[in-house]
Amino acid sequence: MRLNGAAILIECLIEQGVGTVFGFPGGAVLPIYDELYKRQDRIGHVLTAHEQHAGHAADGYARASGRTGVCIATSGPGATNLVTAVATAYMDSTPVVFITGNVPQSLMGTDSFQEADISGITMPITKHNYMVTKVERLAETLREAFYIAASGRPGPVVVDIPKDVQIAETDYEPASGDALIPKISMKHPMMQLRPEGAALERYKTRAMPRLEQAAQLIAEAHRPLIYCGGGVILSGAQEELMELADRVDAPVVSTLMGLGAVPAQNERMLGMLGMHGTHAANTAMQNCDLLIAVGVRFSDRALGKAETFAPNAKVLHIDIDRAEINKNVSTTLHITGDARVVLELLLARVSQKRHDQWMLQTRGSNDEGGSERFEPRRILKGMAAVAPDITVATDVGQHQMWTAQHFPFHRVRQLISSGGLGTMGFGLGAAMGAAQSDPEGKPVALVTGDGSFRMNLTELSTIAYYNIPVIVVIFNNGTLGMVRQWQTLFFGQRYSQTTLDRGPDFMKLADAYGLKGTRVSNMNDFSEAFAAAYAEGKPCIIECVLDIDEMVAPMVAPGSPIDSFCLN
Repeated sequence: MRLNGAAILIECLIEQGVGTVFGFPGGAVLPIYDELYKRQDRIGHVLTAHEQHAGHAADGYARASGRTGVCIATSGPGATNLVTAVATAYMDSTPVVFITGNVPQSLMGTDSFQEADISGITMPITKHNYMVTKVERLAETLREAFYIAASGRPGPVVVDIPKDVQIAETDYEPASGDALIPKISMKHPMMQLRPEGAALERYKTRAMPRLEQAAQLIAEAHRPLIYCGGGVILSGAQEELMELADRVDAPVVSTLMGLGAVPAQNERMLGMLGMHGTHAANTAMQNCDLLIAVGVRFSDRALGKAETFAPNAKVLHIDIDRAEINKNVSTTLHITGDARVVLELLLARVSQKRHDQWMLQTRGSNDEGGSERFEPRRILKGMAAVAPDITVATDVGQHQMWTAQHFPFHRVRQLISSGGLGTMGFGLGAAMGAAQSDPEGKPVALVTGDGSFRMNLTELSTIAYYNIPVIVVIFNNGTLGMVRQWQTLFFGQRYSQTTLDRGPDFMKLADAYGLKGTRVSNMNDFSEAFAAAYAEGKPCIIECVLDIDEMVAPMVAPGSPIDSFCLN
């Protein structure tokens, strides 16, 4: 059939199984939105209030579902408004295809209205990007974009389509099955699908010597520790990881992005590692003699002082991206490959071990204590008591760390949070994207701070209009809490530009958007409000009034060994 470029784009999205796209129209994407209108019975669109949040919504959709998210924006400022969302997805390896319009090719380079080189701007923060110059290449390019975004180590792909390409016509043939996989040569493991058949056999042969060495390291260890990251979740390796932990008889610690791979209630799980990690996790890391790191990149927030990190341990690093090996931590042995494939092969070579004393030692050091105050720990545990399976999105700041520390995540993709880039304003868009990905329409909780929420509250119009079931839980302490915490500890209590003694009144704001709002200052009121919101399944706001000097603890000062706590 003969179609114009805009129609080909929408048909390609449909053939890729895309049911919902997020975006904001403009002049350079009018042909695309016209074709969306014609096909609204086959593909849905969520109109956000800002392009950045459309990007975060596509990101949250992908993180919650495991499918590739899609976002559309116009040229110039529309495209540049996506940059933070693209970088956020890139840092956390989220598969999102960002589609931007651009001015006609005849106007490029003339500083025409709303012209921007979005391909050049996003090159350092994408897994790959394209500017499509011929309509004949559009369908193939889009199929490549989806393949690249989701394969190997996932990541964002930008496809920039000039307006003349959207209008031009060419023959289009729908694809399905194997035809959806583009014929492109991508030999790097982070660009490949999980190996199967002959490819798997070739991988086994290449990896055999390292697998045998890894099994030997495990056999010789007396205090093994497994360190799991987001790569475990992305590869679907959580069952293999737990089987390895049981086989090796090892405790497990996690990155922020790895939370949920091992249920918080599991006796082996010591919690999150790093600057705001648990005492148990950080102490175990410093005392282990073998560190088995799976799908992690050894972020500075996890390492503390790199020279003192895991000082007594041999390091076995398993990761799909060769660029992460020996980048921040020197390894004893590394195996490059898909985490699930590597763990499956490794398990076949590891016999049952017992490390009773080591397990007892690590378990005995993880006591949170208790309090009767209205504090984040109790709020988060109260949420879990009402809805243990709820998907929880966060913004970035104190509330994010409290959530990571105290909400008992028990399944993969239950936490939706910006890790690598630390994007304030990520949360509401991500929460509504996560909610849209659920065919059952179950509520999603957004835990946010008053500082972060000011950056994305315009999307209240979106969740209200589409009735997206997001329960917004605001930790309102009247300050940029994490920055104030650092000012208290390291800058002599000089609170420069962090006190938020100004509007809005979040209850009046909720009313302005037609949402239910509840302000609470004790656990009974919070539990009642959250249970009612969860049962009702409609968007709403619950504002929790907290003390301005509430701090995240434990805490390790930046650049210090991770078992040297400045706050307990």
